[in-house]
Amino acid sequence: MGTLGFLSEWKFEEYKRAFREVYMSGAGAGDRTAVLEGTKTTSSDASLEPGEGPTGWSSIRGKSMGSSRGARILMRNRLKVGLFTADGEPVQQNENSVPLKGTLGREGVYVMNEVLLHRGKEPHLAVVDVYVGGRFLTEAVADGIIISTPTGSTAYSLSSGGSIVHPLVPSVLLTPICARSLSFRPLVLPSSTPITLRLSEKNRGRELEVSIDGVNLGQGMAVGMEARVWNEEMRHGKNEWQGGVPCVMRRIVGGEAHDGWVGGLNGLLKFNHPFGEER
Repeated sequence: MGTLGFLSEWKFEEYKRAFREVYMSGAGAGDRTAVLEGTKTTSSDASLEPGEGPTGWSSIRGKSMGSSRGARILMRNRLKVGLFTADGEPVQQNENSVPLKGTLGREGVYVMNEVLLHRGKEPHLAVVDVYVGGRFLTEAVADGIIISTPTGSTAYSLSSGGSIVHPLVPSVLLTPICARSLSFRPLVLPSSTPITLRLSEKNRGRELEVSIDGVNLGQGMAVGMEARVWNEEMRHGKNEWQGGVPCVMRRIVGGEAHDGWVGGLNGLLKFNHPFGEER
């Protein structure tokens, strides 16, 4: 559900209303269509005798709200992360690892907000070699590194000085945590850019902690190991989506579904709120 509420504008106790609004409108993922293709909306449906046709909600789906009142669905992209040994072999989850959907290897584990590499309880700064698009970028000396989706840009990445990125911007964020070099600034990269983080042999600590969406894997990253992060592919065809996470958005009169995100900057982050003034 998140702490601030950027991920979903609905409170959990309103879940029945949210599902009812989406179902009744007949809205599909990312479209405005009042009725999904294949849903009957002719007037003859209303004249069917009991037992001859759809009943309950299905009998009026896509009719009661009208084309201008369809619930909108915002598709949010995810990342995938895999851990690899110094020899390039996928890391096998050990008995201390947190169970995850997917594997830590080549298939990867889905990341909704961010993947975090952090020095944890080690007293020394982490030394991480950063590769962007297969090319060496820098040797980062910091408390850790965050790789975030636009959805996660208002979470840990924001607290570490990262940019606020609109969820419809196809991008990935690379944000250092307390970097020793003052010239290492957060980066916003194209979503198609693969990123590799390799724990350098110069690292003085034993290993780095790895967390995905705030959950510690319970399996550290030793010297020479790599965390490879790439973007989840989202494709859509005729009334069908593959990849991504659909998020139900409140209806905004005269606006788009994602306009609520703009209001969230003020309502949730108090964006540019003047000091000393109360409303």
